[in-house]
Amino acid sequence: MGDGAAYRIVRYRPGDPPPPRRSGHLLLPDGEAVLLRDGAETRLPPRTAVLLPPAGSAGSVRPDGHLLGLAVPPRELPPAARGGVVLVDVSAGLGAVVAGMLRVVGDEAGALAAPELDAACDRIAELLRMAVAAGTARPAAAPGNLAEVETVVRRHVRTRATDPGLTGRVLAQELGWSLRQIQLALQRAGTTPRALIREERLRLVRDRLRDPADRTVSITELAHAAGFSSAGALSTAFRRRFGVSPRELRREQS
Repeated sequence: MGDGAAYRIVRYRPGDPPPPRRSGHLLLPDGEAVLLRDGAETRLPPRTAVLLPPAGSAGSVRPDGHLLGLAVPPRELPPAARGGVVLVDVSAGLGAVVAGMLRVVGDEAGALAAPELDAACDRIAELLRMAVAAGTARPAAAPGNLAEVETVVRRHVRTRATDPGLTGRVLAQELGWSLRQIQLALQRAGTTPRALIREERLRLVRDRLRDPADRTVSITELAHAAGFSSAGALSTAFRRRFGVSPRELRREQS
C-alpha cells in the first residue's frame, strides 16, 4: 500500500529534510525540538509529541536530537489533526501510554510480521485519538467530564460489541448515564454511539481475518459473531471503512 494508506515506523536525525507527507505523522522527540509553522518557530515544552496532518505546509519539526515517529493513515487520525498541528502531552496519562507503546513498537518493528505491526500501530492510533480528545474536553456534569465518559464508553463498547442488540440507548441504560451525555462525549471525539459500535465490530472482524487460527471461519460466521446481520452488511461496511472487502484482506494475509 502507498504511504497514505499504511502505518510506518519512521526515524529522523538532526538535519534530515522534512519528508513528504501523504499520511499524518506522530513525532516523538528524544530531547528538545522546535515546531516550524507559518514562518514562526516555537520551542516545544518538554515531553511533548507533535501530530502533523497529511501534506500541505501546516508545519514541521526540527529536533535537537532524534525523532521517533509513526506515520498514521489519514482516516485513522483524530478529527482535530486532519487539518492542523496538534501537540500531545506525553508526560502522563494516555499520552504517556501512547509514547511508551510507540517506543516499544519502534524497537521491535523489525521482529514483527506486517499484520502484527499493523495491529500494534492500530492500537496506538486508537489511544492517540482518545488522548487528543481527552486533552481538549471541558468539564461536564457528573459522572465526571466528557473525556472520562468517552473512555468508559469506548471500553464498554469493546467488551459488548458482538451483541447485535447493542445501541446507544442500551449503552446508556447499562452505564446508568443519559444518552445525551454519551452523545456529547462522543461528538467531541468526532463520532456517535452507532459509529463507535460499528467501528469496534469492524476492528474485531479485521483482527480475526488476520489471525491464522480463524482462517477456516467463513465470512458469514465472522459477520454474525461480530454482531452484523449478514455477510453482505459486513462486506459493505468493511470496504467503506478499510478500502478492501473481508475476502480481499484475507487473501492479502495468506
